[in-house]
Amino acid sequence: MQVWVPDVRSAQFAEEAHRQSLQVASADRTSDDLEFVESITADWDE
Repeated sequence: MQVWVPDVRSAQFAEEAHRQSLQVASADRTSDDLEFVESITADWDE
């Protein structure tokens, strides 16, 4: 079996990791997905 993993020391990996981290950090300001999920989720106590 072969497992391919990215080279975490490469500049391309660092750039992509930074790009994705910025998207995650701004997700709460640009998306109402969590609000939707919470609105359709029932409490366990009910």
